[in-house]
Amino acid sequence: MRQFLFFLLLLNSQLFSQTVNCNFVLNSDFVDQTNQQVFSTLEKSVNEFINNNLWNNKSLEVHQRVRFNLVLNLNSYVGSNFTGTLQVQVERPIYESTYLTPIFNFLDKDISFQYDEYQPLFYNPVSFESNLISILSFYVYIAMGMEADTFKINSGTVFFKEAQKIVSLAQQNNIRGWNQSDGTRNRFWLVDTLLSNTFREYRTVQYEYHRRGLDLMTTNLQKGKNGVLFSLEKFLSLYKRRPNAFLIQTFFDAKSDEIVDIFSQGPEIDIKQTLNTLNKIAPYFGPKWKKIR
Repeated sequence: MRQFLFFLLLLNSQLFSQTVNCNFVLNSDFVDQTNQQVFSTLEKSVNEFINNNLWNNKSLEVHQRVRFNLVLNLNSYVGSNFTGTLQVQVERPIYESTYLTPIFNFLDKDISFQYDEYQPLFYNPVSFESNLISILSFYVYIAMGMEADTFKINSGTVFFKEAQKIVSLAQQNNIRGWNQSDGTRNRFWLVDTLLSNTFREYRTVQYEYHRRGLDLMTTNLQKGKNGVLFSLEKFLSLYKRRPNAFLIQTFFDAKSDEIVDIFSQGPEIDIKQTLNTLNKIAPYFGPKWKKIR
C-alpha cells in the first residue's frame, strides 16, 4: 500500500508541478547515422527533463505554462559528441483569444555537448553538470523571462539572473558560447544585454507591444493597433544609442510577419511615421514593410 501511495504522489507531482510547456525536436537529417535510436532517446529525455522540472517553485495549470519550442539541428555526431545549432522560439497567448503570438526567435550557433544514450539529465543550480544541461536550462530561464516581461514590465529579471548564473558556472569549462570573446550573438551576450540598462527599451517594448497592444485587440481593435504602433516607436531611442543592437533584430525576427498583418487589416490608423521608423531601425525587413498598405 505504501508503495502504491508513493507512486500516486510521484505521479501527482509530475502532472501538476510543471511550469513550462516545451516541445523539443531533434533534426538529424544532416547526419550520416544508420542507428537513429540514440537521437530518439535524446529527444525523449530532453522533453522529459524540461517539462517535468519545477523551474520556479510554482505549480501552474496547463494554460499558464510558458510555451516554447527548441529545434536542435545536428551537424555532426561522433561517438558521444554532438554539434549543431539550436532554434529557440517562445510564444504566449493573447488575452481572450486562441492566438499564440511569437515573442522571441533566436538561433544559437554554438551548440556542442556530450551525451551517452540513457544518460540521466538533472539540473543543479549551483554546479555545472554538463554542457547539454546548461544549454537547456539556460534557455528555459530565457523563455520564462521573455514571457514574464510581456505581462509585467521587467518581471523577467529574476529569470534572466538565473540564466546569468548558468553562464557564470559554464564559463569555467571553456566551452564555446558562454564567453564574451566567443562572438557577439551568443549566450553570454544574450543575457548580458537583456539585463543591461543600455538596452532597456527592448524590454519596455516587449511589455507595451503585448499588454497595451495585442491584449487589447479582442475588445478594441483600433486601440490595440495604436498600442502596437506606439510601442514600436520606443525602439528609436535604443537605435540612436546602439544602432546595431542585435536585440532589435531578434524582436523583428519574431514579429515582422505579425506586424505586417496587424497594420494591413482592420480599422485604418496613421502608420506613415511608424513605417519610417521600421525602415530605419529594421531595414533588413524592408521587403516586408512594403507589404503594409
